[in-house]
Amino acid sequence: MAPSSLEAARSVLSRQFGYADFRPGQEAVVAAVLGGRDALAVMPTGAGKSICYQVPAVVLDGLTVVVSPLVSLMADQVRALKEAGIRGAYLNSTLTPAQQAEVLARARSGAYDLMYVAPERLADPRFTAFAAEASIPFVAVDEAHCVSQWGQDFRPSYLAIGDFIAALPARPVVAALTATATERVRADIVRLLGLRDPALTVTGFDRPNLRFAVERCEPKRKDARLDAFIDERRAESGIVYCSKRACVEEVCAHLRERGIAATRYHAGLSPEERQRNQRAFVADDAPVMVATNAFGMGIDKSNVSYVVHYNMPGSVEAYYQEAGRAGRDGAPAECLLLWCDGDIATGRFFIEQESANEALTAEESEVVRAGRRRMLEAMVGYCYTTDCLRRYLLRYFGEDGESGEDGKGGEGGEGPASDPRCCSNCAGEMEAVDVTAEARAVMRCVHELRGRFGKTMVVDVLRGADTEAIRSRGLNRAASYGSCDAKRPLLMEVVELLAAGDYLTITEGTYPVVCAGGRYREAARDDFSLCMKRTASKAKRGAAVRSAGAAGVAALTASDEALFERLRALRKRLADEAEVPPYVVFPNTTLTAMAQARPATAAEFLAVPGIGEKKLATYGEPFLAEIAAFQAEAGA
Repeated sequence: MAPSSLEAARSVLSRQFGYADFRPGQEAVVAAVLGGRDALAVMPTGAGKSICYQVPAVVLDGLTVVVSPLVSLMADQVRALKEAGIRGAYLNSTLTPAQQAEVLARARSGAYDLMYVAPERLADPRFTAFAAEASIPFVAVDEAHCVSQWGQDFRPSYLAIGDFIAALPARPVVAALTATATERVRADIVRLLGLRDPALTVTGFDRPNLRFAVERCEPKRKDARLDAFIDERRAESGIVYCSKRACVEEVCAHLRERGIAATRYHAGLSPEERQRNQRAFVADDAPVMVATNAFGMGIDKSNVSYVVHYNMPGSVEAYYQEAGRAGRDGAPAECLLLWCDGDIATGRFFIEQESANEALTAEESEVVRAGRRRMLEAMVGYCYTTDCLRRYLLRYFGEDGESGEDGKGGEGGEGPASDPRCCSNCAGEMEAVDVTAEARAVMRCVHELRGRFGKTMVVDVLRGADTEAIRSRGLNRAASYGSCDAKRPLLMEVVELLAAGDYLTITEGTYPVVCAGGRYREAARDDFSLCMKRTASKAKRGAAVRSAGAAGVAALTASDEALFERLRALRKRLADEAEVPPYVVFPNTTLTAMAQARPATAAEFLAVPGIGEKKLATYGEPFLAEIAAFQAEAGA
């Protein structure tokens, strides 16, 4: 790649987007694309993947095509491009045939630098005819993990992308971008999209600005816990994820009854209502979104300050992607997971009820289900672990998590770090309880019962229960009968904990049984130990939460905070007038920097991160006037 190309890219980054430097990973992808090489980028949510194709789109001659499944977000994405002075368009089912024809006609005349296209459009004869004539130097595939059946968001329409690219008269450079992809999924992406010797960029999965917390919470207590959490954040925007549509309806109604401006999103609503509710959330008119996992992939709202999981997701991949929708602007954000035993049962039920992919054989479908079961057990392990939550997540994605700072590891695996900003385990909100003796008793019982019975029977035998089921099977004569007097809930939890650690396996189907897992023999070693997580004392937990809150707040003085709120109100007014989401005007991080720097001139305003020349021309005058008025009032 000629040095001038990268210089041009840096100029675009500064002039259009208002940033002096690329973020980690961005420059490597941009350099590969401008150098004519395919690229595969795995970058966490909030790392700025869109810059990787938006900047080359401006530098390259011709039309860059971005394939994206995020139909409902395309209009906002194009508005954000136009706010930055970039010529963008989109083509999807929300446009009428006449509107689609107009977009294609304008594209033929060279009116756009970049066009977002839904994958279904690639099969439209009108679009393929257009693509055969157009100059397309670059195709970017966003959310590229959707092409893989091993990913958590497989979409059959993505399988056509490779054929579309191969059919173009001149093969463009191709970049695939995703936030979560195991090595297996990466291999699928390369194969199915036909990437040629792609430059691989994996920036790491850590999101230092996110604080993780896990709490075991029985269903009847979840609403109260959610209320307390949201009440502390009434001025902030957040997402509450539920596993079922009925739960979404109940939680949303509950929040509205408490005077919280909440809205909802799930597949049972009409497309019009989903679009309307998403718009209310993005525009900050309804700051709380209650949704199933149907909501949010690639959500472009940067000022989400928290994500609460009201139920446990089915995999670590799904959890990390959904939790990662918080803090996209780099500001401190909270990720809280509330879970109970019922969530585990629901997860297992969903796996067995999943409709088989017609493209797979019965044997292949069973392999996929087995993979889903392993993913669920890893998620259960996250809920149970007494180690650092951040470290658990990083290890899952293949990073050791041992060398970081600020609570992201460094303890050599001997226990959680002590930084309260990291997670609830590191903050001391949870305490480890040794259950090694109970675990050994469970393992002995499972061995004796030869994997023929379920979790309830194992626990009943251990506790010496006098039931007809036990007597009729002669289990009251087993050596392990009555060998453990621990309480039933604790033993049930120990079984799940052992299953999460792969010491035991809980089979699926109508009558699941407990049998030996892959690490079964390790439990017989002298150095085996097992700890269970318990909520710390109320006083200790309160101190930990206060410490975490103090550590996570952005460094704003009281005066800065007052100015920030004035600037936020101005942003909302201007956004409503322009009919764009507030984050399209400026993200919270830019408002924070503005409140701290308090620019008084156009040059000073342009120096604030996130402000380019187009933003200065559009918004400089009202924001400078608001800052000047605030300064005058403060000095009066």
